[in-house]
Amino acid sequence: MSVRGHTLEIHSSPHIASGASVDVIMRNVVLALLPVSAFAVYSFGLAAALTLVVAVFSCVATEHLLCRLAATPTTVRDWSVTITGLLYGLTLPPALPLWMVACGGVIGVAMAKFLFGGLGYNAFNPALVGRAFLQAAFPVAMTSWTPAFAADRFSQLPASTFTVPFAAPVYDGVSGATPLSLFKFDGQLTATGDLLLGLTNGSAGETCAVLILAGGLYLAARKMLNWRIPLAILATVAGLSWVFHMLAPADYPPAGFMLFSGGLMLGAVFMATDMVASPITNAGCVVYGILIGVLVTVIRLWGGMPEGVMYAILLANAASPHIDGLIQPRVFGTGRGEP
Repeated sequence: MSVRGHTLEIHSSPHIASGASVDVIMRNVVLALLPVSAFAVYSFGLAAALTLVVAVFSCVATEHLLCRLAATPTTVRDWSVTITGLLYGLTLPPALPLWMVACGGVIGVAMAKFLFGGLGYNAFNPALVGRAFLQAAFPVAMTSWTPAFAADRFSQLPASTFTVPFAAPVYDGVSGATPLSLFKFDGQLTATGDLLLGLTNGSAGETCAVLILAGGLYLAARKMLNWRIPLAILATVAGLSWVFHMLAPADYPPAGFMLFSGGLMLGAVFMATDMVASPITNAGCVVYGILIGVLVTVIRLWGGMPEGVMYAILLANAASPHIDGLIQPRVFGTGRGEP
């Protein structure tokens, strides 16, 4: 269209370009996860390094192969599946047999991402779906932990690492004393300082909370993460924990323990904030975060398992589209209740 010698170009929305494409955002998320991953390797040594490598490779290879089989361009270059692999590996016990690690990666990407249509269409976080599969299929292996900071962690691998597929793994130096299980079954609290600095046993990603928060702040500052989601989750868990601890200090842990133990920090900052599986509106993100916080608290305090972050996020993922449907922003120029 020309107006007095000038060309008027008409484009569809969005009309404001931020310059942050999908691959740019994903690369920044990977960057934010690198300190957490490095600390996991420092804590658990070669076992954690191999677990992360196999987790990332199985996820990336699965997506690439499925794209080739579907005769579509490979999507591994957008870095999203690399994030899936990193997050998935960080949720696993470092001594988990590598064949199990690979199975979970294949299931997570194939069933939770590719079958839904790929990037932008997955209803559930693929990393958590892969872990949920392993939790259901191999519960003993998923609750067998190796001690952190073992003296030989950089020179030896756990015997279970190279277990033959479908054979029973043999564990050496196993410790079931994660902070959450210690409190759940023995009533023992772990020092908040140890939880903050990651000086505990558990999954590879149950590491330094300070590094996880630093990565989240970096992404939020670059507007690549909706800070309302982790804030709502953590505030809900802290508030409910404080109330119950005040009512019965001997039965319920303090808020600091609930916030910094287990996978809550990693889940709140890097998993619940999945742009596809979380609500679109800011109000919806707050409701979504509160729902996750309530579910985490309920499962941890009254459920049969010590941890509840994975199930809380997956259940909230299922509710996310309904939250968006119930919390609709008012259309500009209309009154309340008007279409």
